[in-house]
Amino acid sequence: MSNKVDFDNYTDNYNELLRESTGFFSADEAYFARYKVELVKRLSRRAPARILEYGCGIGRNIPFLRDAFPGAHIEGSDISGASLDIARTENPGTHFFLERDDTPNGEPVDLIFVAGVFHHIPVAERARVTATLFQRLSPGGELFVFEHNPYNPVTRRIVDNCPYDEDAVLLKPAELKSLYEGAALEVEESGYCLFVPPKLSALTWMENVLGWLPLGGQYWVRGRRRA
Repeated sequence: MSNKVDFDNYTDNYNELLRESTGFFSADEAYFARYKVELVKRLSRRAPARILEYGCGIGRNIPFLRDAFPGAHIEGSDISGASLDIARTENPGTHFFLERDDTPNGEPVDLIFVAGVFHHIPVAERARVTATLFQRLSPGGELFVFEHNPYNPVTRRIVDNCPYDEDAVLLKPAELKSLYEGAALEVEESGYCLFVPPKLSALTWMENVLGWLPLGGQYWVRGRRRA
């Protein structure tokens, strides 16, 4: 693996780099945040009262989580203090906290949202992180993780050329599911996503029927802590 990326170095131009990496799919970097949150809202089996975004970065997903779950208390966490400073500025009223090895679990949450984080976690630490997420869930709580699809050659090219993905080690869906199971999380559902660029609006219906096909730009896994 390459040296660990310091996300404090990318806070000023994170969105610009994202646009450069994914502009062929959508020129609007907010599209990806909106898409994932809407998918979570559609798939979630409960109305969460408390939500945590683990690895929230500069907080791009937080406004969409607030819109999708207006009655929920929403928090965000990250290992990058500089990123959290921006997240706090752009999302007043939302609680953010820094992730450290000794960060307390706090009050249990009903839903944890994790988008594009696990491929940055060193392989040897992924089981520990998954166990931590399990501990933070309330009984019956759900964990949604979105990850880059290593079977998609375009995705792999984007990752190989993105500065803040220098340390990325992509994981297959089977590996992510194994992490869930190792942390006593029940894997209830999974699928592939991001097949069709939004500019091809006439074809976006395909997103709802191609989840089984391992050609989407990303994939997701929904797990649950047994009640």
